Amino acid sequence: MSGPFDIVVRGAEVVGEAGVRAADIAIRDGRVALLLAPGEAADARETFDAAGLHVLPGAIDIHVHVRAPAFPERGTVESETAAAIAGGITALFEMPITQPCCNSGERIRVRAEHFQGRALAHFAMIAAPGSLDDASIEAIRKAGAIAFKIFTTAMPAGRETEFAGLARPDEGEEFEALRACARTGLPVIVHAESAQLLDHFAAAAQGLDPQSAATHERMRPALCESVAVARLLAMNMEAGAKLHIAHVTSAATVRVLRAFRGTSDFTAETCPHYLLFTGGEDVARAGVFGRVNPPIRGPSDRAALWEALADGTIGFVTTDHAAFSLADKERANGDFTSAPPGTPGLEILVPTLLDAVAEGRLSLPDVARLLSAEPARRFALPTKGRVEPGFDADLTLVDLAGETRFPLGAMRTKARDVAHLYADRRFRGRVAATFLAGRPVYAAGELCAAPASGQYLTPDHQGAFR
Repeated sequence: MSGPFDIVVRGAEVVGEAGVRAADIAIRDGRVALLLAPGEAADARETFDAAGLHVLPGAIDIHVHVRAPAFPERGTVESETAAAIAGGITALFEMPITQPCCNSGERIRVRAEHFQGRALAHFAMIAAPGSLDDASIEAIRKAGAIAFKIFTTAMPAGRETEFAGLARPDEGEEFEALRACARTGLPVIVHAESAQLLDHFAAAAQGLDPQSAATHERMRPALCESVAVARLLAMNMEAGAKLHIAHVTSAATVRVLRAFRGTSDFTAETCPHYLLFTGGEDVARAGVFGRVNPPIRGPSDRAALWEALADGTIGFVTTDHAAFSLADKERANGDFTSAPPGTPGLEILVPTLLDAVAEGRLSLPDVARLLSAEPARRFALPTKGRVEPGFDADLTLVDLAGETRFPLGAMRTKARDVAHLYADRRFRGRVAATFLAGRPVYAAGELCAAPASGQYLTPDHQGAFR
């Protein structure tokens, strides 16, 4: 035990994938230096009292839409990373949808520079593959992208520049995108809904009440998702990509994932809104503020998602945080067919899983795996995801005896006024403090992060371009 530690976190229970144990955490130079026996003497410049709390590795949210810098009315880097750290999220992965789309090495560099001077949490950049030639794909890899992203759906009308290189409704293009991304060794994340089936069901829904939440689900039934996922998994047996299926919503898709288990390198995620709500009563209550793509579905789908988390079929929970302004949503009030899809989630992710622990659905080691260890492994962040010596001291401290509740408008996200799905919902458990690189950045309900304290995360081993 050489020299003084910067800070020692005292009195907590430390959570890892393998279990929970009482330990004090000695931190030096932004990393965990030692795990000490409770109360063990240590020379430290500072002590943080964590009595009664559990310490988890910092949550890593791999699916976030901040939308900066193009849409500051929806969210800024400062506002959304502040919401992240208040929610116990120490790192977020930003999706490529902005104006213009992040579909080249140059666009990745420009956007990363914008984040770097403003982010309160660590951040990584996800790229649209854009042109699929080797030079363009390699330029994206060299710019530090953590992963690629594609949609199997068509470009939304009026948002063509936001989706250029991202929307690939043609099966041949999807296959070639998987192959191109596979050559970098980086994961490729896919929003999977069949464009052809979406067209079919949209036509069939003509004449249905646009004010009804059921109309949205009729236009995008679970079959659209499960067919697209099955097609992708079949193609990936040949393409060989590190495939990741975004925001799984349905029992049908869970069955597809299980059927293809072991056929290629793939993983899948779901989101709090699919785990907590149903498309009938809950979305109807929230109105257009509850519209997300793919839609929130029925009770049997929700039950299947919880089962898939428990048995490892789905290995990640992410927010798909989509910041829209109140004006964005209100312009389509009463019309589910035109409302912008998305809901804020950065401050909801950790409380959702803590509440699942209180219900007995998950254990605390499950939470550490789903929110930290698996993201760090899948996306090549080898010093993150564990509270152990040598790992970064990004920490989420939680109080299982506390509770979380957000009256409408009370969140830190700039999208606070459209969080109708979560208004006044009670979660058992709360985020008590968040540490970033060994320093508290949120504690006692207050932000205490230094400006621009977040680091740009790039894969440690990006792989040889082959």
